Amino acid sequence: MDIWEKLYNKAKAEYHPEDVSPFISAHHVVCAIEAENGEIYTGFCIEGASGVIALCAERVAGLNMYMHSGQTVVKRLIAFRDQPPKEHGGLPCGACQEFFLQLSAENAEMEILTDYESRKTLKLKDLMPHWWGWKRYKK
Repeated sequence: MDIWEKLYNKAKAEYHPEDVSPFISAHHVVCAIEAENGEIYTGFCIEGASGVIALCAERVAGLNMYMHSGQTVVKRLIAFRDQPPKEHGGLPCGACQEFFLQLSAENAEMEILTDYESRKTLKLKDLMPHWWGWKRYKK
């Protein structure tokens, strides 16, 4: 079993879409990340009737990593709904991309799985090549 299968299986365990209340739904997008030390953390999307309380699965996984270990560097990320990523699927939204770059400059090298079957990946730096925050890291 390779690392992508491990990440997929950990994230898949979180997939069980449900209505938490008439206003909040959860577990319809899931994510698993491999931290710098090899530990795996998961997250799931939670959305409410008010957009300001929505959290993507990727950010929840990153927050779980930081809260439970203090780590900020992610080596690998997989995110999906009911099926593994396929043909450039599974890309984090802009807010999640921003979150990971702000968490650590090293996350620019994070591999994001875009096709589970072929194991194709992109690095976060390829999604945000002209990110505004590089100047701040250089200070």
